Amino acid sequence: MTDPRTSEILRFAERLADVGRAELERAAAEETRVATKADSTFVTDTDRAIEARLRRIIGREYPDHGILGEEYGPERLDANVVWLLDPVDGTAPFIAGIPVYGTLIGAARDGRPWIGVLDYPATGDRWTGVDGAFAERNGARVRTRPCSALADALTTCSSPDFFRDGDQPALNRVRKEVRYTLYGASSFAFGLLAAGRTDLAVDSGLKAYDVFAPAAVIGGAGGVMTEWSGAGITLESQDRIVATGDPTLHAAALDVLG
Repeated sequence: MTDPRTSEILRFAERLADVGRAELERAAAEETRVATKADSTFVTDTDRAIEARLRRIIGREYPDHGILGEEYGPERLDANVVWLLDPVDGTAPFIAGIPVYGTLIGAARDGRPWIGVLDYPATGDRWTGVDGAFAERNGARVRTRPCSALADALTTCSSPDFFRDGDQPALNRVRKEVRYTLYGASSFAFGLLAAGRTDLAVDSGLKAYDVFAPAAVIGGAGGVMTEWSGAGITLESQDRIVATGDPTLHAAALDVLG
């Protein structure tokens, strides 16, 4: 069970995700205009349109809340509640028609992951979660699965291309220790970890709006997400993230990542 305030914010987060889903479904049926940002990542008119609309809705409903989004930067990050918005997580898969793209809606409370919604219109999947309380996939409760040994761990990584050269050796060490490593699922992989389908996720090159919603969902499902150092996720987190369903596996992964 959650308190009334948490339930209210979770319902609102799902309303925001409904907006993102409708925009993505419409855009998927049209020709996509693609540009390249200064960091060499893709951006589309859909990324910008969804985030702009979500910001307007938040501003009307909760004008005292903060916002940090991928396309338009920070507002009031010292607020008690800050919304983390990734309007199209997996823009490259969206452009290519690979169905792991979606909208991430995170709410931070006192600078920490609190509430998350991961929504994927192409597959019809939605994960929701409250850190430390519960997580659901399409309305059914989910839990991470036990896996204490790296040698048994089914592992995901968005893309080795996102890793800085100095981080590649750490990923290589993990790959040598685990059972198998899968690539290219974007944030969909975090939902699968929360649902007990995978065991470990190792990523680099991420931003706060990439990880706050997944961190809340994974934390609600019994898992843990931190920086490679073991430090908790904050608005100032570095970009190197490790998540596991089993706390024992998390400790083992930290040892290998160094």
